[in-house]
Amino acid sequence: MATPQSDKKPIGRTILFGALTAAFYTGFFTYGDNIAAHFAQGSFWAAGPIATVFAVSYLHGEFASNLWSVLGISAIRKDARKTVEATKRPAQRPVLNA
Repeated sequence: MATPQSDKKPIGRTILFGALTAAFYTGFFTYGDNIAAHFAQGSFWAAGPIATVFAVSYLHGEFASNLWSVLGISAIRKDARKTVEATKRPAQRPVLNA
């Protein structure tokens, strides 16, 4: 069953994900050489860059989504497309070319 959306703005979530995103970026720029050295070791460390990209993408996406909600900006939702019913064409008559 669908729950109605409340008008409460996610200010706390915006601050939380903004701080996490900033901390993530700060950590990676501060310790970039050490992190790159670990990722270059291979084995399970080779999955590090992929996991990092997913983590940054998730954190930044949540922050941006909540920020737009706090600012009151939302996507325009168009109504469902109205389908035009096809008119039934009359059956073709056979033509005798004599």
